[in-house]
Amino acid sequence: MIIRRAHSEDLPWLLEHEDASEDWIGRCIALGEYFVAERDSEVVGFLRFSRFWGKIPYMDMIRVLPLHQREGVGTALFHAWEGAMIEEGAQHLMTSSEWAEAEPQAWHRRNGFKAVGSIDLRIVQPSPEIFFVKDISDIRKV
Repeated sequence: MIIRRAHSEDLPWLLEHEDASEDWIGRCIALGEYFVAERDSEVVGFLRFSRFWGKIPYMDMIRVLPLHQREGVGTALFHAWEGAMIEEGAQHLMTSSEWAEAEPQAWHRRNGFKAVGSIDLRIVQPSPEIFFVKDISDIRKV
């Protein structure tokens, strides 16, 4: 499996598998805010991130095609992103999931995140959003 930053050639695949607009996806590609996973030269998943308050790396979305779930693709994407953020000197990582999503929350915890609070966004989704933070300040660059 190859994990790499997305490039413009990935736009059609991302448009097919993302919930964001073409303009937004293009912007994120240009800023290096996508990682993609390739298996046998086929993209099978992605991780999109941004910066909370313009500073803290925030994992917005991680998605793996159903046929490739439970094969370590999501974890590989996460580790590639985490490593890149450590290289950039980040001290913390953030992410979130809906309160009712037990499986994603368990995944976040397995990967070192701790719940830090929630916000009720039921005007746009059925349950509150729970936020997670991982302290990476003591992880050394390799």
